[in-house]
Amino acid sequence: MKTTPHDAIAMLVADHKKVTSLFAQFDALSDRSTVSKKKIADQICRELTIHAQLEEEVFYPAVRKPIKDGDLMDEALVEHASAKDLIAQIMDMDPGDALYDAKVKVLSEQIEHHVGEEEGEMFPKVRDSKVDLGALGEEMAAFKQQLEAAVA
Repeated sequence: MKTTPHDAIAMLVADHKKVTSLFAQFDALSDRSTVSKKKIADQICRELTIHAQLEEEVFYPAVRKPIKDGDLMDEALVEHASAKDLIAQIMDMDPGDALYDAKVKVLSEQIEHHVGEEEGEMFPKVRDSKVDLGALGEEMAAFKQQLEAAVA
């Protein structure tokens, strides 16, 4: 399995690991750690928003035809829509609000499921296709920089 400095799949997997770590940090906080909870939850939401936009606008369009699995791609988009809805709700809330922790937990579970499908099904199909993951990764890295600058 050959990877380049900007291998598209390696970039997405690194994002997945980062967000998984942030969810673990959130889970470790006590109910009284409202400032830390808000900070971490907001970071999770920002990371996921950028990641979803990167996948939807660059990665998914580039791999949809080569992997020949429209159902898998469609399901990923629906999962993104559901996550974005929860992200919007969480961003409009405070840690002391009813259901705040529950919404972060459900988002965590949805993302865990989504990551499992991408890493277990989609990414292997992409690796087996003729997609140039180095070139795609370069395009994604440039777009990600723009997205991060826009929310900074």
